[in-house]
Amino acid sequence: MSNQANPTKNEIIALEKSYWEAMKAKDGDRTAELSADPALVTGMQGVMSIAKSKMGQMTKEGNWTLESYSFDNVEVVTPTPDVAIIAYKVTQQVTMNGKPQTMHAADSSTWVRGGNGWECHAHSETILKDH
Repeated sequence: MSNQANPTKNEIIALEKSYWEAMKAKDGDRTAELSADPALVTGMQGVMSIAKSKMGQMTKEGNWTLESYSFDNVEVVTPTPDVAIIAYKVTQQVTMNGKPQTMHAADSSTWVRGGNGWECHAHSETILKDH
């Protein structure tokens, strides 16, 4: 545990947005850098434990494009100076398999600050039917 102060809500929001910006740019090096090794991910595909290198590869090679996104109803808790949990609604404009679509979801991420800086240890996404 560090002797640093708890991060602010805005710092954690900026960290989460940096991950989204890396996905938008298909910057696999950045998503790998921001991911724990491994990171846990839950969503429509179930539960996955993904290595840093695999996360980067999935970002670069995925058959999808993130065109834009926006956050709403953002909540952040910092149970310790080195752990932050963010939860929010997200609206995503994506192209999957050549088809543009809008997705509404509730997402959360658990960030842990360690020797490599902040890393996302867990991310979950629940697609919202009625938003």
